[in-house]
Amino acid sequence: MKKVSVIYWSGTGNTEMMAKAVAEGAKDGGNEVKLLSVDQASADDVVNADAVALGCPSMGAEVLEESEMEPFVESLEAVISGKPVVLFGSYDWGNGEWMKDWEERMKNYGAKLVEEGLILQLTPSDEGLEACKTLGGQLVK
Repeated sequence: MKKVSVIYWSGTGNTEMMAKAVAEGAKDGGNEVKLLSVDQASADDVVNADAVALGCPSMGAEVLEESEMEPFVESLEAVISGKPVVLFGSYDWGNGEWMKDWEERMKNYGAKLVEEGLILQLTPSDEGLEACKTLGGQLVK
């Protein structure tokens, strides 16, 4: 059984929907999953996890949310090395640049990205939520 932390920031609820589906997929096989909005999370939630999922929508000019998620991600630089990680988030417009930048950053921090970041446009469809569940399952394999 693995301990998994799913940590996210959501403004409209779309990324929260994704986070819940990722968490559901990660629970397969009896894994212990903590689902936390970033304002409830600490670096200890990453340190004490066997695997981590991070979710944030694209904001502004395709960046992470700047007041809560960005500082949290910065705080992970020294603690996420070697951890299996998946990234996910929703967007309205753009080409996914924020996710590509985030993936590169996590690799530079030493995280082991299990899959490419999952991005869904606006409110997740049933198919999109299934992709989130699959992503959660991949994280714990």
